[in-house]
Formats: sequence, C-alpha cells, structure tokens
Amino acid sequence: MRARAARRTARQSGAALLAAMLTVTLVATFAAAALWQQWRSVEVEAAERGRVQSAWMLTGALDWSRLILREDARAGGADYLAEPWAVPLNEARLSSFLAADKSAGAPDTEGGTEAFLSGQISDLQARLNVLNLIDGNAISEPALASFERLFLRLGLPVPPVKALAGSLLEASQNAGPAATPSTPLMPQRVEQLVWLGLSPQALAVLEPYITLLPLRTPVNLNTASAEVIYASTPGLEMADAQKLVAARERSHFRNLSEASRQIGATAERFADGPFSVTSRFFEVRGRLRLDQTVVQERSVLQREGLAVRTLWRDRGVVTDWPATSAKP
Repeated sequence: MRARAARRTARQSGAALLAAMLTVTLVATFAAAALWQQWRSVEVEAAERGRVQSAWMLTGALDWSRLILREDARAGGADYLAEPWAVPLNEARLSSFLAADKSAGAPDTEGGTEAFLSGQISDLQARLNVLNLIDGNAISEPALASFERLFLRLGLPVPPVKALAGSLLEASQNAGPAATPSTPLMPQRVEQLVWLGLSPQALAVLEPYITLLPLRTPVNLNTASAEVIYASTPGLEMADAQKLVAARERSHFRNLSEASRQIGATAERFADGPFSVTSRFFEVRGRLRLDQTVVQERSVLQREGLAVRTLWRDRGVVTDWPATSAKP
C-alpha cells in the first residue's frame, strides 16, 4: 500500500516537473519571439530613417549642383574643366559643411553616426552621343563614321555599329502605342543599349566615351577626351587630338577658331554644329556614407539658359563597399 502511494506520488511529481519545464519553455519561446519582433522593428525603423535621411541629403547635394551650374551659366562663356562645376568633391565629413569648427555652431556628433559626402559633375557633351546616329528618319553617315572610328580606336569590331544604328532607327520610328512586340524598345540610358544588340563587354569598353541624350548634341572640345575628338573629326590624327587636349590644359578654347589654330589648320577644322565649346547636359554623381552603409545617386541635368532641370535620377545602395575603407 505504501509502495503504491509512493509510486503515485512520484508520478505526480514527475508530471508537475514536466509541466513546469513545458511552461518555462513556452515562456522563453514567447519572450524570444517578442524580443526578435522588437529588434526587427527597431532595425526596420533605423533603416527607414537612414533611407529618408540619405534621400534628403542627396537631394540637397543635387540642388547644390544645379545652383553651381546655374551660376556658371550666369557668368557665361565657354565650359571647360577648370571651372568650379568640374572640380570633384572628395569624401568629406558632412558636418564640415555646416561650420568650420564646433565653436562656430557645428553640431557635436561625437559618439554618433557620422555622414560623409562625395560627388562630381561631368560634362556629357564630352562624349559621343548615340542619338547622333539618327538624323530625322535616316541614319547619319557622319555620326556613323565617327562611331566606327571610335570602335576601331578602342579595338572593338566595327560591324556592330551599323546594327546598333539600324536598331536605334527602328526603335525611334516605332516608339509609342503603335509598337509591336518585335519592335526594339527605345533606350533611355547607355546601359540599355544591350537591348539593341550591343554586347555587355563592348559596352563596358565604350561607356567612358559615349552617352545617350534626348536630342542630338555637339562635342565640347574643352572637355572631350582625345579619343572622342579623334573619332568625331574626319581625317584628324590621334597625335593632333592629343595636342589639342594638351593645349587646352594651358588655356581653354573660347571659340572653335582657337581650337583649329592649335593644330595648325589653315581653315576652320571644327565646324559649328558637330562641335562646340559650351555644354547643356551634365551628369551628377553623389555618394553618401553613413557608417558602413553607402548610398549613391546618379542624375542627368539639362541646362537651358539659367534653367537647370533634372531629366532622371537613379539611387541605390552600394553592397560591396569595403568595411576597411579609409576615412578622412
């Protein structure tokens, strides 16, 4: 009798212990789930706050770039690489823009997340415009010859140039509601030229020398590379193009006649139309670093007189930013 009572008591004790252990396990599980949900909410809120802050800062940087280009237009004259808009902004602490030091009113960010900003304005008319391949409802033979010269100079096969021009013409003529599924889409940006059959490998080589703008544009002799000047000028030798680049480093060209004289041309070598010494289209690249998160933005601006408008903007997070990158 006593043995049976002892066994019953033991079973009850074991059941009570098991229930207690299950209760503890459930409480720990619920607590861990609640803690994870809270941590996730904090991380989402921090990410959203960082995204909004980055967007506002990069928008401010873009507005500052537009102001610089507007003031440059107000001053008038040629556009060249020694002007304020062409000076790149190396990575700098954002608080340094607010004041020279803390005594001047700069916020004390000691122990907080610091923001670092860098950026650059580039002249898009320093490159060959792909849209120049189309002249009305036909392929432009002078522009086609320029692109063929550029392809040869860069060691790329020439046949894809005609295919690219043909596809671009077809896309421009069939854009809109009348387009069929087989009609190639009209690209808006250089990286979209792969739609028209240009290989990614060729595009990677061409990218520093070409652009895609909404209308036909001349090449700015004050900002274009020697390769672009060589490609866009029939009969010009590469040595003359390099001589032109070296000459403008000493003094920019105020007009096309000065550029022609630099290569000893007896007549006007650079005609008004294919060439210019001023620009209307610019690319703005901005990069913001918050701790180990890097957000970069690319914008294309069009300047008409004192009006500077944004044609398009791209923004994204850089995922391969090195964790050990140097800080200023």
